Amino acid sequence: MKEINSIITSFVDNQHNNEELFLATVVNVQGSTYRQPGARMLITSSGKIMGTISGGCLENDVIEHTRLMTTDEKAKIITYDTNAEEDIIWGFGLGCNGVVDILIERIYHDDPLNPLAFIHQCLSHQQPGIIASVFSVSGNINVSLGAHLTLNSDGFVNSNISEPVINNALIKDAELVLKNQSSSFHKYQLYSGEVSVFIELIQPPPNLMIFGAGRDAIPLAEFAKALGWKVTIFDCRALELSKERFIMADEIILTRRDILPQQLSVNANSLAVVMTHNYFDDLAILKLLIPVNIKYLGCLGSKQRIAKLLTDVQEAMGEFNPEKLAKFYAPVGLDIGADTPETIALSIIAEIQTILKNRTGGFLKHRTKPINQRNEIKEIEINN
Repeated sequence: MKEINSIITSFVDNQHNNEELFLATVVNVQGSTYRQPGARMLITSSGKIMGTISGGCLENDVIEHTRLMTTDEKAKIITYDTNAEEDIIWGFGLGCNGVVDILIERIYHDDPLNPLAFIHQCLSHQQPGIIASVFSVSGNINVSLGAHLTLNSDGFVNSNISEPVINNALIKDAELVLKNQSSSFHKYQLYSGEVSVFIELIQPPPNLMIFGAGRDAIPLAEFAKALGWKVTIFDCRALELSKERFIMADEIILTRRDILPQQLSVNANSLAVVMTHNYFDDLAILKLLIPVNIKYLGCLGSKQRIAKLLTDVQEAMGEFNPEKLAKFYAPVGLDIGADTPETIALSIIAEIQTILKNRTGGFLKHRTKPINQRNEIKEIEINN
């Protein structure tokens, strides 16, 4: 999230300059590559860049491609084959054994389908959205390379895809991607040709709510902000000093456990870590958070303390079904031998990341599946 936030900031700051802007986006990969679809790099006509689309190997070549684009060329696709033989020929030395397609497009601030403007809107409103990008066109089809369709969380669609049957099919698939909360790849097959599209889910940054404002919460807030997450601090002691201690946070709420219910707003994408070091504050907070729909709930403390907290919560509110307790992680964090505020924060952030990415943690050398999910292109026949 930090990278896309930096790209958006540069894009907004650039709107009063006369420099041309180019956006390079990874739209499809096969095999092993350093960055995955959705990785972006913003390039100015003077050669300044923000973001990365590889491990640093392809960026300069992509910049050169932007310099070679003609004035009437709005978009182009560059394919890099990093398998061994091609790697040696190009001299990149990537060694990734994969193929990556990068969409390079001119960016105009007044373009209603400007992808960066749409992403900025999604992040600003804290709402998900969909950007569909055409990255391959073959045959006689009235669809331009680099054409886009956007769908916001309110169902509003904007598109410059001229072929009606492709546009209509893409709207339905974009709605399904938004519902399933997972990006996908589609190849639409017509009698006259084929169109390949990357349907990308744009998600706002996670909102990490930290309950507790002790010194051990500081590195947790700092790590979360370094990742570009939104951070909210709840201090049940209502100390003014917390505003100075957590200057990095997006919001600091000075509260008491009896008024906390009126100050708390939670949704399915919210994350929470309870670390007040006060048993009765922890108990009151867990009574509020265990019953609600929340993505992750962690609590600091020993197994004995956690067991007593759960017993007291259930005595007060009744038994919870397993689904409610499945999102509860306590003692909080991954087992990395953490014994300082910084390493404890690292273990908590790492655990949250596994939840966000639907992983289990562990050593990559023991992983039998590919490190990154393979892109499966859904082939769809359209009779037109």
